[in-house]
Amino acid sequence: MITAIVSIVVDPQRIPEVAEAIVDIDGIEQVYSVTGDVDLIAVARVRDHEDLAGVIAGSLSRVEGVRDTTTNIAFKTYSKRDLDAAFDLGLEG
Repeated sequence: MITAIVSIVVDPQRIPEVAEAIVDIDGIEQVYSVTGDVDLIAVARVRDHEDLAGVIAGSLSRVEGVRDTTTNIAFKTYSKRDLDAAFDLGLEG
C-alpha cells in the first residue's frame, strides 16, 4: 500500500468546495484545511504507483479551483499509537 501526502494550492474562495470534491475521490482518505504555504493537505492511500497517478493527475489535479499540487510519497509510517502499543508489549525498537 502506498501512502502519499498531497499539498494543494486552491483558489481561496473555493477552499470548502474543493476540499469536499477531493475527499470524494477514490483513494483519498482525508483532506485537511491548513495554514501555511498551501490551502489543503490530502492523504491518499492506493495499491500502486499507477493508481496514485490516477488519483493525483487523473482526478485531484483536475478539480476546479486546484491551482497546484505537490505530492510526497511516504516511505515509513511512525505513529505514537503504534509506538505506545510496542512499549506495552515489551518490544524493542
